[in-house]
Amino acid sequence: DQIATLYHGMAERHQVARELLGRPLTLAEKILFGHLLNLEEKPKRGKSYVELQPDRVAMQDATAQMALLQFALTGRSEVAVPSTVHCDHLIQARVGRDSDLADANQESSEVFSFLKSASAKYGAGFWEPGAGIIHQVVLENYAFPGGLMIGTDSHTPNAGGLGMVAIGVGGADAMEVMAGLPFTIRWPGVIGVHLTGELSGWTSPKDVILKVCEELTVKGGTSHIVEYFGPGTSSISCTGKGTICNMGAEVGATTSLFPFDDSMSRYLDATGRSGVSELANKNSSLLVSDPEVSDNPEKFYDRIIEINLSELEPMIVGPHTPDLARSVSDLGQEAKDKGWPLDIKAALIGSCTNSSYEDMERAASIARQAKSAGIKSKVQFMVTPGSDTIDQTIRRDGQMQLLDDIGGTVLANACGPCIGQWKREDITEGEVNSIISSYNRNFSGRNDGNHQTLSFLTSPEVVTAMALAGTLDFNPQKDKLTAADGTEFSLEPPTGSELPAKGFESSLVGFVPPSEDAVVLEVSPSSRRLQLLEPFQATTEQDLTDLPILVKVKG
Repeated sequence: DQIATLYHGMAERHQVARELLGRPLTLAEKILFGHLLNLEEKPKRGKSYVELQPDRVAMQDATAQMALLQFALTGRSEVAVPSTVHCDHLIQARVGRDSDLADANQESSEVFSFLKSASAKYGAGFWEPGAGIIHQVVLENYAFPGGLMIGTDSHTPNAGGLGMVAIGVGGADAMEVMAGLPFTIRWPGVIGVHLTGELSGWTSPKDVILKVCEELTVKGGTSHIVEYFGPGTSSISCTGKGTICNMGAEVGATTSLFPFDDSMSRYLDATGRSGVSELANKNSSLLVSDPEVSDNPEKFYDRIIEINLSELEPMIVGPHTPDLARSVSDLGQEAKDKGWPLDIKAALIGSCTNSSYEDMERAASIARQAKSAGIKSKVQFMVTPGSDTIDQTIRRDGQMQLLDDIGGTVLANACGPCIGQWKREDITEGEVNSIISSYNRNFSGRNDGNHQTLSFLTSPEVVTAMALAGTLDFNPQKDKLTAADGTEFSLEPPTGSELPAKGFESSLVGFVPPSEDAVVLEVSPSSRRLQLLEPFQATTEQDLTDLPILVKVKG
């Protein structure tokens, strides 16, 4: 009903916006105007501050604590918009999934109990530890084309893979929207990324965003929405689009998004949301830019980046920044020239950026070749499924077993090493070492707290291939590996389906729906981590008398 109501009013809002701006609309503008409270004033890119009405709020367990403590002071009995809490940040990677989850549930039990009770009390959905990473769970269950969501995590734009404007915010913004207030933002500019051609071989959606990082650098997208368009968009899976939008945060973008297409429709169907898919298909003209935009993009975008997917090479970025990019084939020589350790200490795949079924199957296709050759990863190899749905599905279909067969350690369905939740014991403090991952951030100390760790980012399949070789100078497109019998062999390019042929093992394990019963907030008076807030005393006239003068300004 919420989505149908939104779509019903969008067409009229878009026409008002066209008249207001005097031109056709980009997709980003269509969604923003669809949620804009004041349709009478013409917003100016990068200047006007506007009020929007989001459709959803999503929070992770680290930032949700203060947001819900503050919400408790509003006097509201329930959240004003659909909201969810996801426990994914407070689980440290130590031994493996089950052991790490048990430790987290013990060490952070009071936090989880509070979040669960607050969610139940105020009508928010609650996802327990181990249920999945916030952005993967949101994509599987809540994101929809044309919607507007705010989330208390910087990689909230992951939902742009389903054509949603999803913006990372602070806890105060989330609290205000849950309390019924609008979301205030400076009207963003729009950067267009024109995609042509098709991905093939070793090239993946990860390489698209790594190329964008190289072009825009870590600040080039600030105060802009990155909008992908062109014939190449339709060749990328919905979850691949999510990967690209997720890492848009690394260029400082407000958010990133793709136009609605068949890949999104297929994903909605596969995740049990055929009704949303049908609605989106019926209203598809609302969920793409106006035709004039793609015909003359230079008139509508502040900047245009051209990427031919057919010519794009597998890329790897780092260390210490996601915009230090080169093709995988060039890394070895650069590492030698700059004295970076060639031996890889750890290889990690998964995270909210690259833990889809397609990602895991492409990585497993490399593992299958290694198993046939009788070899395993030469380095510590860690696997993070993005959600219990992905976890259960790849266990059923065999990808998890293949990754295990080459030495993979399965971590909890949580953020883990990607956000520094990694109890790493294979190096000493200050030891210079190299690691590779399919994560989204690689600044100094990000993964393990060691500022001398050189962290490189690439696709899950390239990470898996390089783990088999154990060195940074291995080019999976050309170099050979040695099988157990001593013969040399080349890896075939990775393969994988965007969706499971047997469907997803749909899992609501760990989901606690909003409660209709009276619930008391669980905060222990002796807690060292949580405390119920006391409202500030009401101001009086006496508060503003006899104040010291700190600054005088003239002119």
